[in-house]
This record gives sequence, structure tokens and C-alpha cells, in this order.
Amino acid sequence: MDIVDELKAFVATARTGSFTAGAAQLGVSNRLTSKYVAELESRLGTRLLQRTTRKVGLTPAGEDLLARAPAVLDELDALLSNVSEGSRGLTGIIRVSAPVTFGEVYVAGMLARFAEAHPGLTFDLRLDDRYVDLAADGIDLAFRMGLSETLSLKTRKLGTFQSSLVAHPDYMNEHGAPRTPDDLSRHACIVDTNRRQPHRWRFRKDGTEVVAQVRGRFHVNSARAAIELAAAGMGIAYAPRFAIADMLETGRLVPLLEEFEMDGGPITAVYLEGRTLPRKIRTLIDFAAEDVHVLPE
Repeated sequence: MDIVDELKAFVATARTGSFTAGAAQLGVSNRLTSKYVAELESRLGTRLLQRTTRKVGLTPAGEDLLARAPAVLDELDALLSNVSEGSRGLTGIIRVSAPVTFGEVYVAGMLARFAEAHPGLTFDLRLDDRYVDLAADGIDLAFRMGLSETLSLKTRKLGTFQSSLVAHPDYMNEHGAPRTPDDLSRHACIVDTNRRQPHRWRFRKDGTEVVAQVRGRFHVNSARAAIELAAAGMGIAYAPRFAIADMLETGRLVPLLEEFEMDGGPITAVYLEGRTLPRKIRTLIDFAAEDVHVLPE
């Protein structure tokens, strides 16, 4: 039995809390994962996991091993990947996470451009607007919008994004254009509940911040859905510019309150603290740092 497989099975099971979830992360059977962990416990002469009918927990020895094993596995993976990739080019799978709208508008296309130069790579792109747990979900690299407060992650800034206020021309003809942020209280605003403060839209002008309290008939947890509703004449949306560039060009949406600066933030690549990055992940991050400039300002 390979001790590397045993360690991988133990780490996946310990992090996910069950043999079933650990097996799914590794892409092997539940039975094989359990067997690997049992062989590791036999090899070490100590119990690592406390098994119950619903989940597994760590023994003191298991906690100690979990604190050290991931770094050892990462170092080994990096060593083998660098030797292999140095002679055969980049190979293997890269698991990537991104917010839904940003992933659809940009990340999928960026990965396609990166893949053209690296035919030996396979990609698993997972789109989710929640901040996924990179360790538990087996994610190699995540792209995020705005500031990250997770201290256990390493971050590299790739670029920035800005937001705009937009509506369909028919809506503006019927209801008029807001002249100040305060006017938004009298308009139908499409609320994106993914925002940290969905009903509070922030604007800045000449160093002064104005916060508009908004309301509307539509509450959605998707920037793309908010944009589509605005384009259908259902109200005003506060959306990232990279997601509305095409509609602005075609005239389906028009910008509002352009004299104000609106919310924005960094676009970042994040990965687990303390792990040695395989060359394929470093190469992808470097590529994204150059490629992200194709996003509309």
C-alpha cells in the first residue's frame, strides 16, 4: 500500500468529516478510502479518527498528523509536478472556483485562452457566489471580487473592477433619470442580495460619500439576473462594469449618475496559505494577471 495514497485519504476524510465526502474529493470509492485510512492507522500503530454513524472526528494523534501532512503532500506534489512538467509541459487537473457572473463573463474565456497553450491540462471550473472552503472542496485556485477577510489564504491582486448604475432607455423615458443618489428612493431598484449591504448603494463625489437606501420589486442573488431585469425595463441596477459592457455598447442599457464614483475593488487570485504552488498553478496565476486587462473598464 502506498503511504502517499494513505495520507491523501486521511487528509481528505479529516477535512470533510466523512469517508464518503473524502472519497468524492479524491475521486475513488468510499470503501477504498476507508481501507487506506485503516492501513495508515495500522502502519502508525495508533488510531487517527473517531468513527461514528454520521461522521468522523480526529483523535489527538489525528489532529497532529492533519497539522503536518498537507504541507508534506503539497511539497511532494510540487516536486513531482515540477520534474514532470519540466520535461513534458504542464499536465494534470486544475480545480478553479469563481463567482457566478465573473466566472461566466470572464474566467471561462480566460481558461480557454490558457488551455490553448497547455493541451496537457484539464480544468474543473466551479461557479459559486459563496466563498468556498478551498481546503474542504479541494480547490487549487479561486478568483474573488472585493476584499477577502480570510487570513488562511494567500492573495495576489490581478486587477480592479468598478460598478455602474444602469437602466433601459424605456424605463428612463417613463420614469425620468435620477439626478442625485437621493432620487433613487423614488425609483424601482433591482436589489442584488449578493452584495454585502444590498439595500445601501454607495456613491462618492469630491471626496464625499452618499449612501442611497433603495427598494424595489425584484430581489435577486445574481448580478447577471439584475442586469437582465434592468435590460427588460424593470428598474435600475447597480452592477459591475465588466458584466454590462456589451449592453452599454448596443444601447440596451444606459449609464446613470456618471459624475459619481461607485463601488469597486480588487480582483484577486487566492490559494491556501503555506502550500507550495505547483508550477501549473503559478503559471495560470501569471497568465491571469496579464489577461485580466481585457476586462472592460
